[in-house]
Amino acid sequence: MNETTVTLVGNVATNVEYRETVSGGVARFRFAVTARRWDREHGMWTDGATSFYTVSAWRSLGANLAASVSVGEPLVVHGRLKIREEDLDGRRKTFVDVDAVAVGHDLTRGTAAFRRATRQPGAETAVPEQRVPDSPPPTGPETADYPLVATP
Repeated sequence: MNETTVTLVGNVATNVEYRETVSGGVARFRFAVTARRWDREHGMWTDGATSFYTVSAWRSLGANLAASVSVGEPLVVHGRLKIREEDLDGRRKTFVDVDAVAVGHDLTRGTAAFRRATRQPGAETAVPEQRVPDSPPPTGPETADYPLVATP
């Protein structure tokens, strides 16, 4: 099946709303993407039009998003583009949605600290883990000596 995949770079525009559904948890938020261009006349960057997208992320991606992302944070969102039209108040409106496959902070605009999430047997959602302070970072795929603790 042919699907249109997109990669968007922008900012979180609304709080991430997370809810459990019959088919698993889902996180949703609005995402703002503003075009930027170099204005040669003034010698500075200027903002263009802003496009808004509704991003949905399912299961563990959704749970991790809800625990990791706040309004205003810069993200890179990769996923399947969905365009839908609806009649609202007698007018036809077009909505652009993205079913996220991968989401991450835009590291051109700041730093982030990654915490690996682990699955507990029988649990649908992931539990984030973090490195114990003063422990050395892992040196390879063998992380048995790398102490991890679950955060509440």
